[in-house]
Amino acid sequence: MSLQQDVMTAMKTAMKAKDSVALESLRAIKSVLLMAQTESGAKTELTEEEEIKIVQKLVKQRKDSAAIYKEQGREDLAAPELAQAEVIAQFLPEQMSEDDIVKVVESVITKTGAEGMKDMGKVMGMVSSQLAGKADGKTISTIVKSKLA
Repeated sequence: MSLQQDVMTAMKTAMKAKDSVALESLRAIKSVLLMAQTESGAKTELTEEEEIKIVQKLVKQRKDSAAIYKEQGREDLAAPELAQAEVIAQFLPEQMSEDDIVKVVESVITKTGAEGMKDMGKVMGMVSSQLAGKADGKTISTIVKSKLA
């Protein structure tokens, strides 16, 4: 089942349950997916990778907004953003643990023979492509920096 079908099914469930937070989050996913599909002019299906990137971006936007609201002492605005991020994150593949990410980073460093921060871009590119959708870019970056330092 495609992501769009999953979202539509979840929207129906949210409507029946009168869950406004979930419904708003699901509508956001649906909207962004439809915009991405029609951007090229012809209505084409998105690949699974593209869908995952879109959903990751939505989660990141919500978390960033919540962080800004918390900085400004606006917990009333941060809470709904975090709630939406949780709903949207349900459509992402299961995230890897830090230990698993470390193993992948170490294996890429060994394969590429990376030494020092000058090789960070090369390592980040390979690790990011291997872990697409399974790990947050910020977490990957932090681990790569610690291993190459």
